[in-house]
Order: sequence, then C-alpha cells, then structure tokens
Amino acid sequence: MKKLLLVPICALPILMSSCASIVSGENQSVSVNTTPVAGASCSMENDKGKWYIPSTPGSVTVHRSYNDLKVSCSKPGYHVMEKDIKSSTKAMAFGNALFGGVIGAGVDMADGAAYDYPTDIQVPMKRG
Repeated sequence: MKKLLLVPICALPILMSSCASIVSGENQSVSVNTTPVAGASCSMENDKGKWYIPSTPGSVTVHRSYNDLKVSCSKPGYHVMEKDIKSSTKAMAFGNALFGGVIGAGVDMADGAAYDYPTDIQVPMKRG
C-alpha cells in the first residue's frame, strides 16, 4: 500500500511543471541593430529587469515578460531613440493550457515563459 501512494506523490512535481518553461525557459536572446549607424549604446527594460548593450550591433539575454520591452539607444551626435517592443504569447502556452492544465499555464504566465519578443530589434537613429 505504501509503494502505491509513493509513486503519485513523487510524480506530482513533474505534473505541476509547465511546458513552455521546460521547452524554452524564462530567458530569451535578443539582438539590437541601430541604423544607419553602428556603435550606439542601448538599454532594455521590462518589469523583470534591465539589460545593456554597450555597442550596437549587439545581443543580450533578457527575461521574458507579458509587458513590453522598452529599448533606448543613444550615440553622441544623434537623438536618443526609444522604442517599445511588444511581447507576444507563444502558441505553446495555449497547448499547455489544454494539456498541462491551469497550473502549468499559470506558471508559464507568471514566470514569463509563455511570452516572446522579436529576436531582431531595429532602432532607427536620427542625427541631432
């Protein structure tokens, strides 16, 4: 009798894990390019943190979130350019709600794993 109860209890953490968290995680790499000029410094921010690229073009790993990623780039001789990058819900999150249940979908939404940003961000720079 004790062995029969142990298997379901041990399997509980596996059943409660979320699909998107396991497949793609809470973090994502994004690349920023400033046109028509390179060498701008950029910062990116959402409700999960703040990240920096010292010189464009460049890449950084950000924490996924439902909220927009606010990008700000600057370079001497140019205006500071700001851009809001929309977060999108991954299709995997809907599948997780169907197959993983409410708990799995809730975990993915809370930790940001259910969302994605574009991997290539273009920020146009204007002389100033």
